[in-house]
Amino acid sequence: MNQAVEQDPLLSTDFIKEMVKQMRAMDSYGTYDGWPVERILAPYVLTKEQRRAIPVIGDPDEVLLARIKAFYNAISCLVEKECGQMAVPIINITHEGFGRVMITVGKLVVLDRTLRDVHRYGYESLSKMKDEADKYLSVALGLVGKYPEVAGL
Repeated sequence: MNQAVEQDPLLSTDFIKEMVKQMRAMDSYGTYDGWPVERILAPYVLTKEQRRAIPVIGDPDEVLLARIKAFYNAISCLVEKECGQMAVPIINITHEGFGRVMITVGKLVVLDRTLRDVHRYGYESLSKMKDEADKYLSVALGLVGKYPEVAGL
């Protein structure tokens, strides 16, 4: 790893660290051992041209679905870390690439997001992915703070 990469502040954020943990947890064969963070998270980065080139016919593959689950699991872990209560992601994606993600804390739904065209799931950069996760995390923690009695059920 070169010095510029090691000093990139984005790579030391809680979200990126949690994403790496989630991706490594899926790596049952140790393929990612020794890989730099950028390489582990590279499948999340797609340019507009790459996204357009992906057909939306056929079933989304299991690797893609696992990456989507890892993203929302990472957000759930961060919600849990911040509020001290278990956050549970619920992900349902049809074979056509449409679905829904919810994260609950107790009886409180802190994130409810519709997914479309998951075949083309990805972000322009790791920074944009982190920004998206930060928005979801902020909303979720705001709801837990506003309705602590429901989150505690």
